[in-house]
Amino acid sequence: MLSLEELQNLLTHNAQNTTDEFQRLFHGRGGLYEGYKHLTVDHVNPEILNVALYFQEENEVQLLAMLSEFATTQGYTTLVVQRRYQKGTPSEVVFGEIPEDLYILENGMKLKLNLLSNQNTYYFPDMKNGRSFVREMAKEKHILNLFSYTCAFSVAAKFGDASSVVNIDMSKGALKVGMANHSLNKLDPKGVSFLPYNILKSFSNIKRKGPYDLIIIDPPSFQRGSFEATKDYEKIIKKLPQIANEECILLACLNAPDLQSSFLIEMIEQWAPSFKFEKRLENLSEFASDDEERSLKNLVFIRK
Repeated sequence: MLSLEELQNLLTHNAQNTTDEFQRLFHGRGGLYEGYKHLTVDHVNPEILNVALYFQEENEVQLLAMLSEFATTQGYTTLVVQRRYQKGTPSEVVFGEIPEDLYILENGMKLKLNLLSNQNTYYFPDMKNGRSFVREMAKEKHILNLFSYTCAFSVAAKFGDASSVVNIDMSKGALKVGMANHSLNKLDPKGVSFLPYNILKSFSNIKRKGPYDLIIIDPPSFQRGSFEATKDYEKIIKKLPQIANEECILLACLNAPDLQSSFLIEMIEQWAPSFKFEKRLENLSEFASDDEERSLKNLVFIRK
């Protein structure tokens, strides 16, 4: 197990090449560091360091004292601590202040970030490579973005010159943030729609706006009353042939630790066999895991 001094040295090393863009400095969630599975540390920008604690450990006071020293030494003017194990409890601003309209930079894109919530921060940093893939593939494509949340995929698609994007999410609040993300980047709203549909109950509306050249499925792994991957992913896969163009690209995402890549690959082979598995996108090195099959899975399929 790392001592606090060793952890501080590791953070200092990882912070050497930071820029104005968001970067994870420590990913204990990956299980590579004994005793720190509850901890993540993020360089939000050169002014803000964000610490997330997923459960409580005995040395929390000492750990936060070290992180406060690290933040000060590195020149951060704001330190935020999110105690994810305390539901409904706002984040603690240890020192400094959070700008009212905070956003992060990712490959030149601006995406809103909410550090005052323990849960809904608006931004999933581990999906960066997925957004880069969509940006690379988007040119002149009609895109369907299912479970769009705050529409970061849509922003990436528009940066990649997509002709149109249909964003669908049950949460009107998330879609409102998605609209703000497009406005923040001064993107032309023409051809971009934000639809507050229940995806599993609105297929006719989704089909009417198709067919699509690129489809993104990025659901929550488990959200009671909304989506459960083990029983609901299949319902979407079965509909794909009806809404996809020939040579349609599919990015199917899965962030359920207990479900492996084969869960999706075999399901698509069975229910949408015209889609052929191409590759799994690599995860960011700073999100390394002791078991990659328990980490984020971004699987690419192409209809042939």
